[in-house]
Amino acid sequence: MAIEEPRYDVRISQAPFELRHYAPLLIAETVVNGDMDTASSKGFRLIADFIFGNNLAPGAQQPAKIAMTAPVTMEPQSSKITMTSPVTVEPQSGNTALAEANQWRIHFVMPSQYSLANIPKPNNSAVSLRELPQKYMVVYRYTGFNTLAKVQEKTNETLAWAKQQSLQVIGTPQLSRYDPPWTLPLFRRNEIMVEVAAP
Repeated sequence: MAIEEPRYDVRISQAPFELRHYAPLLIAETVVNGDMDTASSKGFRLIADFIFGNNLAPGAQQPAKIAMTAPVTMEPQSSKITMTSPVTVEPQSGNTALAEANQWRIHFVMPSQYSLANIPKPNNSAVSLRELPQKYMVVYRYTGFNTLAKVQEKTNETLAWAKQQSLQVIGTPQLSRYDPPWTLPLFRRNEIMVEVAAP
């Protein structure tokens, strides 16, 4: 089954790390409370509800289904920063300890045929749409299940590689998952992603 993924160019590749340049994206997002697993499940359900028809198509009085894309991404949020902030959310005091996070932003990238002008609008106010500009991301790709300890370990390694490459981290580390939950651990594609300043 072919699922659309965001477009990017690889600028540096040193497996398992890459520096990628992403084209602008349109995302559907929500902010939920809880630990990593609880927030992931709750956020996924909210946005899946939107793309599977809890929406209103522009110029129509009926809902529309939106194709599923990959990955589903989550990132810890500082409770002191609101969703309406127009700037990139960064870790509180530079803290990247995921165990301390109790609020998470979950987002799906929308299919490339949509813009803010033509995408169906969410009926649920907990889901919002936002355009992201082009950006550079350091990415660590790995397989298996995602425990909090494993995600923290991979995050630390990603940040260390970015520092080794003299890249300036400007965003909060994110966990992106590409596969449905029934996928065998060996075949699960996971990525830790963190935005960096243009090199």
